[in-house]
Amino acid sequence: MTSVHEARDALGKRLRELRTAANLSGRQLAESLSWPPSKVSKLENGKQTPTDDDIRAWTTATGSEGEAAALLASLHTLEIQHAEWQRQLKTGLKPHQQEIADLDARTRFFRAFESTFIPGLLQTAEYARARFAQSVTVLKVRNDIDEAVAARIKRQEILYRADKRFHFVLTEATLRYRLCPPAVMLGQLDRLISLSALPNVKLGIIGFETAYVVAPAHGFWLLDDDRAMVETFSAELNLAQPQEIELYGGIFESLAAVASYGRSARAIIMRVIDDLAADEDGEQGS
Repeated sequence: MTSVHEARDALGKRLRELRTAANLSGRQLAESLSWPPSKVSKLENGKQTPTDDDIRAWTTATGSEGEAAALLASLHTLEIQHAEWQRQLKTGLKPHQQEIADLDARTRFFRAFESTFIPGLLQTAEYARARFAQSVTVLKVRNDIDEAVAARIKRQEILYRADKRFHFVLTEATLRYRLCPPAVMLGQLDRLISLSALPNVKLGIIGFETAYVVAPAHGFWLLDDDRAMVETFSAELNLAQPQEIELYGGIFESLAAVASYGRSARAIIMRVIDDLAADEDGEQGS
């Protein structure tokens, strides 16, 4: 998050410089644009992210139209770094899946750590439907779940491309969280076992009994050595500074080093399947 705040602060300082160079007070600029004075202050201090229209209006009012292109470029870089879900999903869930597919096409090596839910590329249609349903409920976005599920399943064709490599590391908790009906989760777990056999897919499971070197604080993706992606409830963070990539790369290696693979990973999945099936049988019999 630090790089995002720094980028927003830098943009705000540049806006302040343009206002000062035009010999305008914050109140004068706000009045000329019919804005509340607090908006100028929030933009200059990095408390609010400007829109494209805000940038254009600011540069026009300060006689610095020549700076608009550079400022807009900085803004769009910031929006990529901190992409709010409300903004990304305003046209629906499916368009975002298509955007991710474009990113998938450019990536050769995928590394993903998840501590809460199954990664999208490994999800069954039914599990994906449950995940999208949460997004619709929590974010109050357009319900195009059927189209989004179809787009996510289409994306999974990339798993069968020989020029792509995938390394997934999941916690055992990811396999046990009740984020969907038991029958759906049983199908999902069976799917994980099948996908773990693909030659370009490496699947690691960190069992509950494992001693961690680094705590599994949150999930993240590494796309080649170019980008680290972190999802929060409100936004998708895209981190691209070399030190950030290096940090997340080291954390991934620490987590991957304590994971179980191959037969041992499948044994953990089968243990969860047996427990879940027993629970479901018990509930049906009661």
